[in-house]
Amino acid sequence: MSHTLTAWIEGIGLIAPGLPDWACAADVLAGRAPYAPAASVLPTPTLLPPAERRRASRSVRIALATGMAAVAHAGADPRQLPAVLSAATADGYNCVALCETLASDDPRVSPTRFHNSLHNTPAGYWSIATGSMAPSQSLCAYDGSFSAGLLEALVETASRGAPTLLIAYDTEYPAPIFAFRPIPDAAGIGLVLSPTQTERSLAQIAVDLTDAPATPLANPALDSLRLAIPALRGLPLLKLLADGAAAQANLEYLAPLSLAVTLTPVPAPC
Repeated sequence: MSHTLTAWIEGIGLIAPGLPDWACAADVLAGRAPYAPAASVLPTPTLLPPAERRRASRSVRIALATGMAAVAHAGADPRQLPAVLSAATADGYNCVALCETLASDDPRVSPTRFHNSLHNTPAGYWSIATGSMAPSQSLCAYDGSFSAGLLEALVETASRGAPTLLIAYDTEYPAPIFAFRPIPDAAGIGLVLSPTQTERSLAQIAVDLTDAPATPLANPALDSLRLAIPALRGLPLLKLLADGAAAQANLEYLAPLSLAVTLTPVPAPC
């Protein structure tokens, strides 16, 4: 029995190494421009009050920037959007600092450092930055976190009958944890999903489970990026959007399952 989930993609946000925004990334993914590796640039979270802005970690900054880019692209009101935030990592620098503190002669942890260590911290900062009172969820599924977030966002969109925001993001770990989890940089993908087609709809997305392997990217540098940062397991989906043709790709999920994603672009107006 098929359990296909469908929605309409209204907005896209992307920040990744060498891919500073969706407009740039679309050209690179479609082969219209070369890929040039570069460190991710995380904007200052100006929507946050000064105290929270100073405390904002890289995971908070990448989540806010990616989500706001997707919302702006969709022309949506972030205060009205339920949000699904999905990440394989949390704040790596804070995690290392906590471990060092606990291993020291004075293992007392500050309340600020503790609350910034929580996996749902970016969701809290999202609510503060946008003034949103809409519900949010924070998920983690290791390297399948993008697909887990996409599934949850599609279920939310269908069950509520209203648009939902997906923010999938990850940040790097410093040494010594980097040796065991070598994520090299921060990256995030944001999608605004709608249950119905609107004048802003870019494409219809249909998702089902499959046991077929994940689809690699033909460009070796981009495929290395896909495998290096868990949130970027969603790059094959973005390539379908960049190519602008009806097609399918499989996204890594929880082994042995993948997500079979079929994209049908909305024809451009004449």
